[in-house]
Amino acid sequence: MGKIQDNNHTLNLGNELKQLIEQSRQNVALTVNAEMTWLYWRVGKRINDEILGNERADYGKQIVLSLAQQLTENYGRGWGEKQLRQCMQFASVFPDEQIVYALRIQFSWTHLRMLIYMDNPLKRDFYIEMCRMEKWSTRTLENRIDSMLFERTAISKKPEETIINDIEALKNEAKLSPDLVFKDPYFLDFLGLKNNFSEKDLESAILAELQEFIIELGSDFAFMARQKRITIDNEDYYIDLLFYHRRLKCLVAIELKIGKFTAADKGQVELYLRWLEKYEKVAGENQPIGLILCTHKNEEHIELMQLERSNIRVADYLIELPDKSLLEKTLSQSIERAKNRLIQNANNNN
Repeated sequence: MGKIQDNNHTLNLGNELKQLIEQSRQNVALTVNAEMTWLYWRVGKRINDEILGNERADYGKQIVLSLAQQLTENYGRGWGEKQLRQCMQFASVFPDEQIVYALRIQFSWTHLRMLIYMDNPLKRDFYIEMCRMEKWSTRTLENRIDSMLFERTAISKKPEETIINDIEALKNEAKLSPDLVFKDPYFLDFLGLKNNFSEKDLESAILAELQEFIIELGSDFAFMARQKRITIDNEDYYIDLLFYHRRLKCLVAIELKIGKFTAADKGQVELYLRWLEKYEKVAGENQPIGLILCTHKNEEHIELMQLERSNIRVADYLIELPDKSLLEKTLSQSIERAKNRLIQNANNNN
């Protein structure tokens, strides 16, 4: 009996020591990454300062090539021209030393390399804060950028001041706005659906791939119910999918539609939301939000019906991903139309 206890004790002690070693290795890796990132910024800043201080047009190119040769001879291939230009870009995009000092601890150099070449500062800030909040791996960040997450979120279609305020609230107060959460369109290509599917097929496919669906919705969504029955005046209605969003602190009712959004859809989802507000909302929660997923939004309908006043959002879903260049063009046009409408509405109100 004593021998068994000794073996168990040794096994437990071994597991404890393994955890200590793994934690120590992780801490060392984080420290090394932070120091290297800090070094890259200082190298980039020093080269940028040197180039700016010289008025010769060709001086910058010459000095980068010369420095790359010198550093490569002394420290190996990791200090070639490409690496030096990344350092310079890093220092140009983040000129504030205090910001870089914080970033070096929170992000790996691989994360930062993906962010420094974004030409839109607000877009870059969006990815920084979402990555920080949801603790994205470098692979997840790359996937989010490739899927044009920023352009698909509602925030991208808002005035610049709104974007700045929402990102600042997320950064300073950990306050997440619905505009940072909800997307349009949603990519449901992982469902494996082909043409001529029904709403039931769509719902069943989502439940079968619930984990992937939640990843596309966002990490803070928690599944609560499918076909939730609610009874109003002795008549039964069914909410297709019911979720809870942890950071928004509210219920989210999702209605699945095959085809175009119609005016009747608003009344249906509004009824669901008022029922949820009356019977399901608990103390401390915010008002429930409705999300209608359809294959075509009918944008003028949505604008005229002022759905956001009813806490309802409408988004397209795609079961097959389009060509990326076409997607970029489509989303760019959608953002431009939305911002033009905001400008027009503001002019009409003045």
